Amino acid sequence: MLEMLGKIVDIVRNNPEVNLIVDIVFVALISIIVVFFLVKDKKVVVLLIPLIIILLIYLLSILFNLKESTRIYQILLYTSPAWTIAVLSPDIHAYLESKSTRKTIKYSKGTDDDKEAICKAVLKMSERHIGAIITFEKHKLLDQFSEKAIILNADITDELIENIFAPLTPLHDGAVIIKGNKIRCAGAYFSISTRQIDDKTVGSRHRAALGISEISDSVTVVVSEETGNISIAYGGILIAIQTKEKLLEYISLAME
Repeated sequence: MLEMLGKIVDIVRNNPEVNLIVDIVFVALISIIVVFFLVKDKKVVVLLIPLIIILLIYLLSILFNLKESTRIYQILLYTSPAWTIAVLSPDIHAYLESKSTRKTIKYSKGTDDDKEAICKAVLKMSERHIGAIITFEKHKLLDQFSEKAIILNADITDELIENIFAPLTPLHDGAVIIKGNKIRCAGAYFSISTRQIDDKTVGSRHRAALGISEISDSVTVVVSEETGNISIAYGGILIAIQTKEKLLEYISLAME
């Protein structure tokens, strides 16, 4: 193994063309790392794996004199900055939009009154079996969802939340997104999780909550219309909530 690594190092040092490709891949890797620290999205890091694998296969192809394989992977590596930018462009665009000076709404940290109001609304809807989905935006921005919903930027009150989710109203089936101390929007729709869930009581709201938790660091409160049960979706898992104290604890953590 050490002998093979030594040969690969010699190839990189003594071949100007290979040196150039390694430099190109290095630029692509740095770009991915920079974008990751900007958007704080784990899926960005996944790009590192195929890039490194392609580079290793390319170097091994040279080592074993596999000319056709070398040529194919050489083309892939030459174009790596282009397809890296293409894949990252939605995240870069979302980041730049979030920093745009055109956005004048100021969001500050949620207060204890805000947390109590949300908790009160959730418990009331649970008692009445009113379905609801409330998502707390954290570091990973949810602008791609909120901008397609009904923008409110309203102060948080339990009455407003209950009215949004009142049955037979236009916004009843969508999600509320809370950003800081504001109800950012209502009527937001998330991609539904495709993972296998054995629990038959988990409906479309729960799957939507799981879906957004899988692609962001958001925390989502779900109220089941069928049972009135309250759940928290975070990091791709559902957590059943049994008490007001536990619900308030999760809401407080979500609004940190």
